[in-house]
Amino acid sequence: MSDFSNAPVMPAAPEPFYKIWIKALTKPSEQTFAEMAASSNAKATTGYLWYFLAALVQIILGTLVQSAAMKQLMEQYGSQYGQFATDGGLVTKLISALCGGPIGAGVGVLFFALLVALVQWIAKMFGGRGTNDQLVYAMSAILSPYLLVSSILTLLAAIPYAGYCFSLLGLLAGLYVLVLEVMAVKGVNQFGWGQALASLFAPLLVFVCLCGCLIVGMFTLLGPIISDTFQQIQQGLGQ
Repeated sequence: MSDFSNAPVMPAAPEPFYKIWIKALTKPSEQTFAEMAASSNAKATTGYLWYFLAALVQIILGTLVQSAAMKQLMEQYGSQYGQFATDGGLVTKLISALCGGPIGAGVGVLFFALLVALVQWIAKMFGGRGTNDQLVYAMSAILSPYLLVSSILTLLAAIPYAGYCFSLLGLLAGLYVLVLEVMAVKGVNQFGWGQALASLFAPLLVFVCLCGCLIVGMFTLLGPIISDTFQQIQQGLGQ
């Protein structure tokens, strides 16, 4: 008699997203991200969806903070403007965020996708074994909860005096996420720390260099105009 059962083998249920996020944030090691990359659920579409939803929440909460800060400023410098901000400003801002938030989140996903693709392309040049889907999945597991946490810290940072502490926490959280990103690149691609650092920071250096060249070019083109403007102002003051 055979010891094997004829019952169909059911596939394992996918792990809830919040457990994946918690694992990514609380178990900082390249082994954690290597296991994520090896998962059958490691798909770019999942990572993009996580990032989109987190970015959308961040945009809406950021709009609320800006509206509250603007209201306080209006009330401080003019009662009629403060009343206007109280009556309709917050509602208008919230409606704008709900309508324009998906567009902003979509743009954020586009930049996220391009950046991760560039990092993975460089990682391949260094002998990385991972794929774009795997790196998007791992990176989104880090950045999506970070966007939500940073949104909450932004809200708390609006509290007078105590806001400085939450701003500092936000800075420390950003540095921690940067370390996790290096671990993710290393774990997904199965190579050394040097290759992981180069893969992650090379696009940033290229971006900074491009911005620097753009600024220098703008000043070169606008230099004569700015000089003529200052000369006209000096002549006007001399008269």
